[in-house]
Amino acid sequence: MGLGVLEDKVMSHVPGTTQYFDDPERPQYAADGVTGLKMDTSGPVPIILVPQPSDDPNDPLNWPLWKRDLITFILSMVAIFGTALGPILAANTVTLSFWYGLEFGRVAELTGYYLLGVGVAGFFCVPTSRIWGKRHQFVLATVLLVVTSAWGGASGTSYTCMLWARIFQGVATAPFEALVNAAMGDLYFVHQRGKRMAFTNLAVFGGAFFTPILVGKITHTINWWWTFYLVAIFCAVSLPAVVFFCPETAYRRDASLNTDMLDHDNAAGAPKQSHSPNLSNEDPEKSNGAATANAQAEPGTAAENGEASAANGVHRTANGKSDLANRPKVTFVQSLALFNGRKTDDAFWKLLLRPLPLFLQPAFLWACLIQGLLIGWTVFIGVILAQFLLGPPLWWDEVRTGYAYTGAFIGALIGFIIAGALADWSARFMTKLNGGVYEPEFRIVLVIPQMILGCAGLYGWGITVDGLLKREYGYAVPLTFFALEVAGMVIGAVASSLYIVDAYRDLAIEGFTCMIIFKNMFSFGLTFKAYDWLIQNNTKARPLFNALGTVQLVVCLLSIPLYIYGKRLRSLHHRYDLLGFFGVR
Repeated sequence: MGLGVLEDKVMSHVPGTTQYFDDPERPQYAADGVTGLKMDTSGPVPIILVPQPSDDPNDPLNWPLWKRDLITFILSMVAIFGTALGPILAANTVTLSFWYGLEFGRVAELTGYYLLGVGVAGFFCVPTSRIWGKRHQFVLATVLLVVTSAWGGASGTSYTCMLWARIFQGVATAPFEALVNAAMGDLYFVHQRGKRMAFTNLAVFGGAFFTPILVGKITHTINWWWTFYLVAIFCAVSLPAVVFFCPETAYRRDASLNTDMLDHDNAAGAPKQSHSPNLSNEDPEKSNGAATANAQAEPGTAAENGEASAANGVHRTANGKSDLANRPKVTFVQSLALFNGRKTDDAFWKLLLRPLPLFLQPAFLWACLIQGLLIGWTVFIGVILAQFLLGPPLWWDEVRTGYAYTGAFIGALIGFIIAGALADWSARFMTKLNGGVYEPEFRIVLVIPQMILGCAGLYGWGITVDGLLKREYGYAVPLTFFALEVAGMVIGAVASSLYIVDAYRDLAIEGFTCMIIFKNMFSFGLTFKAYDWLIQNNTKARPLFNALGTVQLVVCLLSIPLYIYGKRLRSLHHRYDLLGFFGVR
């Protein structure tokens, strides 16, 4: 038993368990005598490139770093505009309620339909990207963001027209929510991903909390429809950048080069691994959710490597170079094509349905609940927030209601800081206590700060927002608890993502698809019940949020059995193919 994680009784080595995680000279660093692998020699110590780039000049990993960073910046900016559409109505609930002559609940449903669009489209865009790539989705999604944002602004007094605009706004946002982080795995080596992934995550998630701060002022100054028109304008300005400077990032390379996805010691075409403990172990430090296995080479003949690579369709010349090096470099005009070939031979319907059986796997269901529930409660608070701030005793207008989201934005930043500081440090510390053996279950300890902050935020929000109406608390108190809830939400998202990546790296994409579907569908359902539940409790938030906080507490406590039995569950999953049983492998 390692720090409470039960050993498996069947397998001597369970996939995901690795060693030497706490070694300061992590496995991707090259030692003297290592040959056969490409390295980054820009620093004082050579770093083995993971994954290994091919010899093809069209491989995105061979592009100049400035070009890859430019792509990342452009996609992140458009992602901010797309995800901003989610809470764009938060500060305008009362304004639109009077505009349409409808109850608050009907206005809140507009946010729900947006989330429905994201969830449904996300289910389809992930398998589509795995077959045909990501570029066409980013380009078409940007066009759709322009059209649907203008549509929302021009919807006039037609609620139905706005409703359909919101659905398609969600469809347009889905590729950026689901694929921007995945594109980082296409563009960067593992040692380059950390700060870039932090930037993309802040763009995808942090921007959503900043939006209401601006929306209230925009609505008060030039009216609510300009909030949509401005998104359309910004996306239209960004469209040429996406079209001309964001080529396809997906690349179909030989499987042996994807050393961050191998689950065994060697693969055809990959140099054999050295079994020195400092050189042959996986590195579970993933800031972006991509698992890494660092294949270290022992000296071998070019002929041996050539024969192995040929088995995978990569032919090498006498000097060890593959025939890919002779491929002509794609011209700028050719790079503008929306499609450049299939990226996999897997059937679309199998890729489409593959995430669904994973809802029956306890680890994936846990990840959905840990991440999705607090996201849902955040949406819930956003839906009813205006009810407390726009009415008595505060009587705030749209501007001040929008500014109220400053606390939530600060909470998101705090959550990112805490998760970033604790995620790898806690794993290193526990690995050291465990004699140098790393278990993915060590990632689950991040649920502790999530539980403390998230549950405190839910309980505290219910108590203090009721006290606000009685003038027992100032407005800053419930908004502080809202910030704590958002901080817990961010930490939970990081904890669940890291665990799925480290424990089930071969199904990480399907796992993230499950989480996208669950959180958006769950939040969609909550937007229909938010005001009804509040009215059933005589507009008192305390009993309602006591219940929600208790549900969240119970879900967080489910992390304990997963921590204890998670290794045995991984063994069971490895021995019995759930996807194969349902015919979607």
